[in-house]
Amino acid sequence: MQPFIDAEELWGILKENEGPSKERVREVIARSLDKHRLSLAETAVLINADDPELIDEIKAGARVLKERVYGQRIVLFAPLYIGNLCTNNCSYCGFRTDNKKQERITLDHDQIVEQVTALEEAGHKRLILTFGEHPRYSPEFIAETVRTVYSVKKDHGEIRRVNINAAPLNIEGFKVVKASGIGTYQVFQETYHPSAYLDVHLSGQKRDYNWRLTALDRAQEAGIDDVGIGALMGLYDWRFEVMGLLRHVNHFEAVYNVGPHTISFPRIKTASGYAFNKQYEVSDADFTRLVAILRLAVPYTGMILTAREPAHIRDEVLQFGVSQIDGGTNIELGGYSKKGVAQNLDSEQFQINDNRSLEEVISELIKKDYIPSFCTACYRLNRTGEHFMEFSVPGFIKRFCQPNAMLTLAEYLEDYATPESKVKGYDLIEKNIENYTDETFKNKLLERLERVKAGERDLYF
Repeated sequence: MQPFIDAEELWGILKENEGPSKERVREVIARSLDKHRLSLAETAVLINADDPELIDEIKAGARVLKERVYGQRIVLFAPLYIGNLCTNNCSYCGFRTDNKKQERITLDHDQIVEQVTALEEAGHKRLILTFGEHPRYSPEFIAETVRTVYSVKKDHGEIRRVNINAAPLNIEGFKVVKASGIGTYQVFQETYHPSAYLDVHLSGQKRDYNWRLTALDRAQEAGIDDVGIGALMGLYDWRFEVMGLLRHVNHFEAVYNVGPHTISFPRIKTASGYAFNKQYEVSDADFTRLVAILRLAVPYTGMILTAREPAHIRDEVLQFGVSQIDGGTNIELGGYSKKGVAQNLDSEQFQINDNRSLEEVISELIKKDYIPSFCTACYRLNRTGEHFMEFSVPGFIKRFCQPNAMLTLAEYLEDYATPESKVKGYDLIEKNIENYTDETFKNKLLERLERVKAGERDLYF
């Protein structure tokens, strides 16, 4: 497959749209609010809007759009690191093969069960399994790990969706992983700029820019229609990376008639033995701005923000872009069962900056009128890939996501929440139910909520 990123083209579009008028910027915002995905040129207009007044308007527009498409629900998940063996030498990563301080660990079957049990005891239902890039983590190994995770049941606890963040595979490898019942497969390009990419990927298979860029095309060919893309902000100019992400979205829609399920945009954080060029370090102001621009550019794509970011940044960007966050995160190998033990950077990929427990994250979301969601209904009802687009683009997904979020929140409140969170959570559910004008649907939702209170689980629309 031919590469679809042309660095000169993307920089050319950015240059052609420098210095946009206020009228032009507002036209682009209005187009996004009509739920149209923006073109590269329109996105470049927003990127080049440096006037503080216009930046505020971009954020305000993103806030409105997020509410229209996603409502108030925020999807919650946890990362589970399975192994940190790696054959790549990426300058910014604690797993880099040259980092002799890194403690190399691969969880065995019993250790995986122990970690998943701890996660279920906290209330988690959705995990993303993360692997270093190493021959030991073959498609068969990944698939077996997924089956192990799904097999663990503790009281009402179960993992209903397992996503994967691992090395690019060939088509046959992706087929093996798909057969294990995964959800989304993530491969981040890290940086879309080819020469910047070579500067930071010093050796290993990951140094092959095109192999990585086309990884999720192979996933699509293997039948995995739920894929996640991402760029590591700070490796190159953030403006170019936003354009690269959008160009990747365009490619998927043109070739497969479906966009990526999620976009991630992590910033470089402290890591064991890491190094990076601070020339491209992304400030808080630019980071929150780029999140708003991405939300306007791709209205129907989920946006993920992890505990790399401190709580105050996460709280801010939840307002105008992010639809998925992790909670109670511990990225140390085997860390979830080590309650109260200080984390060890030399067995982590990077340093996290939001150490709140899942209960604390949920309590804070409820306080701000967000509906914490562990929903996995779309994957059981085949609302993925192109089918997901059919539902989400007209805005129908909000009709399913909001009530399903309430049902999964009720499960959490019954099984795991503190008494204070339980009261506040049900108050929030009742407040949202009052907004339903369709009495038939409202009664169906109320009936299912009562069934959850009576002990039934995994009810959804």
